This record gives sequence, structure tokens and C-alpha cells, in this order.
Amino acid sequence: VQLQASGGGLVQPGGSLRLSCVATGSATGINVMAWYRQSHGKQRALVAAIASSGSTTYTDPVKGRFSISRDDAKNTVYLQMNSLKPEDTAVYYCHYAKGTTTYWGQGTLVTVSS
Repeated sequence: VQLQASGGGLVQPGGSLRLSCVATGSATGINVMAWYRQSHGKQRALVAAIASSGSTTYTDPVKGRFSISRDDAKNTVYLQMNSLKPEDTAVYYCHYAKGTTTYWGQGTLVTVSS
């Protein structure tokens, strides 16, 4: 499985961005797709995840502002980010898990600054 993330950029506080991640290869069946982020000097941490069943989970700091979704016909996961804050600045990574096998995409930088 290969993951290609896109959609990062520079946005002002309070703005919105939508990240996309396309999975190619054997990206079918029961799986979990997720977004992680890593800011300077910090460990990579889970932002949101969505299972193939549609169930979702979010880290507390993004609840009510971010929304994760998936389009299985396109093997794509999205992260809609609203009301962005400077502390959301980070490199965002797409993650795919199927059983015990996991894959990472390349990161996409999100910078929230005025």
C-alpha cells in the first residue's frame, strides 16, 4: 500500500483546510485510516482515525473542529480542519492499518499563522 497525502499549506488562524490521502495498492478490506501530526520538538501523535466500519475517533484538542471521512470507492481519507489555531501547525501524516500491517504516507505541512 502506498499513501499520497496532499492539501497542506499556510492558513490564517480561524481558517480551514482539507487534507486528502489516497491509498493505492492492496488497500481493500477491513482497515483503519488515520491522520497523525508532528510538530517541532514533539512526538508524532494521533489526530483522528476512521475504520472501514465508519466509526471515528479524535484527539481531544481537535474535537468539534476537525472531521475525518473516507470514500472507499476512491480509497481516500479526508481530514476537514476548521477553526484552525496556531497550535495546529505541524506536519500531518496519513496512516493505514490492516491487521498488524501498517503504512505511512509522506507528510504534508500545515502552518497556521497570521
